Amino acid sequence: MGSNLVHRLLHLQVQNITVVDNLLSSEKKNIPENDKVQFIEGSIADDNILAKLEDDFDYIFHLATFHGNQNSIYAPLLDHENNTLTTLKLMNQVKDFKNLKKIVYSGAGCAVAEKGVVDKARPTTEDQSVSLEMDSPYSISKIIGEFYAVYFCRQFDLPVVRARFQNVYGPREILGAGKWRGTAATVWRNVVPVFIYNALKGRSLPVENNGISTRDFIYVEDIVQGLISCALKGESGDVYNIATGKETSILELANTINKLTNNPAPIEFLPKRVWDNSIKRLGSAEKSKEKLGFVAEIGINEGLKHTIQWAKENLEFIDRTIAKHSKYL
Repeated sequence: MGSNLVHRLLHLQVQNITVVDNLLSSEKKNIPENDKVQFIEGSIADDNILAKLEDDFDYIFHLATFHGNQNSIYAPLLDHENNTLTTLKLMNQVKDFKNLKKIVYSGAGCAVAEKGVVDKARPTTEDQSVSLEMDSPYSISKIIGEFYAVYFCRQFDLPVVRARFQNVYGPREILGAGKWRGTAATVWRNVVPVFIYNALKGRSLPVENNGISTRDFIYVEDIVQGLISCALKGESGDVYNIATGKETSILELANTINKLTNNPAPIEFLPKRVWDNSIKRLGSAEKSKEKLGFVAEIGINEGLKHTIQWAKENLEFIDRTIAKHSKYL
């Protein structure tokens, strides 16, 4: 998301962009080489980096996270360090900035999704009540980030807007990106890039729980537009789903990718993931449409075609990022 956002901002003629990234789950290759882009390698929770931030930013997009659910279950302290702590320290550092127009915090739809729904997903709205039953430390830290966003907005008038994402996919998501984080989920990340990679290799796609789970898959360019809309039109203290409002089952996703890649391998059906109790979910897109004028424009088929083409063009690089973790797998 971060690299795609930087590319879009450059296209919009933004003059100065500062990127802070410790490359824990990303690759520097994704960051465009441009005189307008300053790259700082490190965590936004690093006191030395924070101390150098001056009150000359118009907008801050806080996208730092510990990717993702399974890694957070394995290493909850690392999740805290890279999810919860980054949010608290950044907001505390900039709470007295006078020139900041907006800080956009990236929330997660999974943190508020209903658990155990198996018939038909009910769209998650922005006023959804938050359960204490969470599937992972990742979900916990993402909702804590929303708590801090509301707190700093009310207590210090920090102009924070919460952008609550659904399942993002698209170009520049690299399997194996970053450093080893303790589990195979370091390599086999979100379902879309995993399915596309396996399909391009002519392998069976691993589908859990008979593929009955559903998600609201949103293309990364739509997410970028949603972030910008939150920055320009979002009301401080408020939250907006950046979603399509459309539900796709994992089995449908697998079949579509196999068809688009001409993959002849049969699907490999696996048991349900023990930790995942958000069986069916999608986000309501009504508020974002009404308040921000945001509507996701890229349908799942078109988005998958773009993502498959990017994966084909970058397959050798993806192979290399996966291979650097081979000793752990």
